[in-house]
Amino acid sequence: MALLVTDALTKDYGRFRALDGLNLRIAPGEVVGLLGPNGSGKSTALRMILGFMRPTSGTATVAGFDCWNQSVEVRKRVAYLPGELRLYETMTGRQLVAFLGQLRGERPGTEVDLLAKRLDIDVDKPLVQMSSGMKRKIALLAVLVPKVPLIILDEPTNTLDPTMRDELLEQLLIAKREGKAVLFSSHVLQEVEAVCDRVVILRKGVLVHEQCMTDLRDGRHVSATILGDVPTTGPDGYPLALRDRKLNLDYRGPIPVLLEWLAKQSLANLKIEPLSLAPIYHKYHGNGA
Repeated sequence: MALLVTDALTKDYGRFRALDGLNLRIAPGEVVGLLGPNGSGKSTALRMILGFMRPTSGTATVAGFDCWNQSVEVRKRVAYLPGELRLYETMTGRQLVAFLGQLRGERPGTEVDLLAKRLDIDVDKPLVQMSSGMKRKIALLAVLVPKVPLIILDEPTNTLDPTMRDELLEQLLIAKREGKAVLFSSHVLQEVEAVCDRVVILRKGVLVHEQCMTDLRDGRHVSATILGDVPTTGPDGYPLALRDRKLNLDYRGPIPVLLEWLAKQSLANLKIEPLSLAPIYHKYHGNGA
């Protein structure tokens, strides 16, 4: 059963439609990535799910509660990290996490120190004395500690160094194993590929593509230069159209079949890589989109 449901969710600003009929389902224990450039409707969708904005039409619900008409009930069940932080900088990190926990009726315990150690932050230091990266980590701490079924993150790795990005992605996988649903937007395709079960691509407010990441991870991209006879069919039996003896093949099937086919070819510069989100994303947001 879906935890988060949007049904034809739409937002108009006069004649401009920021989001157009978004239909989305996210189940407990599922990580979903929301992709698209600025202006594609990502932030608009997140704000309506959080009850910050009223839809022009359509609905969004979390755990059966309407995100606009029952927004308080929805926020009890959601931990949210905005793209642009506004924190109470006179507080220490520990005080901020405790304050936000009290608003939910929770009293964070030892998990604060355990997670702070993983994120390498001093939670007893005032936020006003912290760098933007440290503040981002405190905000992540405040999002990851609550016992809520849904986590929503808007560009969560902004200002984080590579080590902390990896740690955050690991924490999202832990949240998934705990049965939490995660929805996050990002411009970094490698992050999305690493943790997501599904990816949703928005373009000008419209959902233009939904990708199951298992299908992508099971595939391989093969590139090589053909030295001998040019094959007319690939390992899956489909016709091949090569240009200048350059092989670029997206293959989904048994790996032994692929390797057997490649062994029969005379090749140079052979590369076999996992399929990437990049070609799919650039199909909708590249120069030729």
